[in-house]
Amino acid sequence: MEDTIKEKDNNTGIFSDRERTNVLHKGEQRLILSLLKKAPGWITPDIMTAIGLFGSLIVFLAFILGRFHSRYDLLIGILGLIINWLGDSLDGRLAYYRKIARKWYGFALDIVTDWLSIILIGLGYYFYANGTTQIFAFLFVVLYGWSMITSQIRYKITGCYQIDSGYLGPTELRVIIALILITETLFAGSITYFAIAISILLLVINVIDTLKLLKAGDARDREEKA
Repeated sequence: MEDTIKEKDNNTGIFSDRERTNVLHKGEQRLILSLLKKAPGWITPDIMTAIGLFGSLIVFLAFILGRFHSRYDLLIGILGLIINWLGDSLDGRLAYYRKIARKWYGFALDIVTDWLSIILIGLGYYFYANGTTQIFAFLFVVLYGWSMITSQIRYKITGCYQIDSGYLGPTELRVIIALILITETLFAGSITYFAIAISILLLVINVIDTLKLLKAGDARDREEKA
């Protein structure tokens, strides 16, 4: 009984460094715990980070192949998204699971690699898109970057690290992108409409989160003055 309690506490601690509110977080955490127990000893958190970045590179290459070879090659990007999720979701969790976490090192590395991943995916879409629709690749990178900056400032102001915006988080975004890739292989040109929709969605989310952030900043200012 005591061992069960200790294991439960350890499992809870694995996810204690951030608050998750996304739709899939409960099932996602159960899957992550299962994978952590099966991870070979030679797989380090840094290797998992590299695996995640490699997944983004695959998505980039899928767009390139889709543009210059066959749009059905876009489906390779789904494999890339899965690999990206695997590396990005397990790197920090693996460190906590093995009790070798380096909080600020991991935090810095996670932000940098996430940004590089978004650049790779956005750049891939830029090469796949035609003419003026390439601007949505730029908007995707900028708007996602805005959301990343917001999460860092929120962490600074509130002390709460949250990577989700309501029910939508990075995992849900990967699922959406995968569905978009599938749809584009079936209906060529549909990706443009999805790109417009995602840009609008990210813009709305960012504006709402920024207003909340400013409110939190104002509340902290009043608290410190008091």
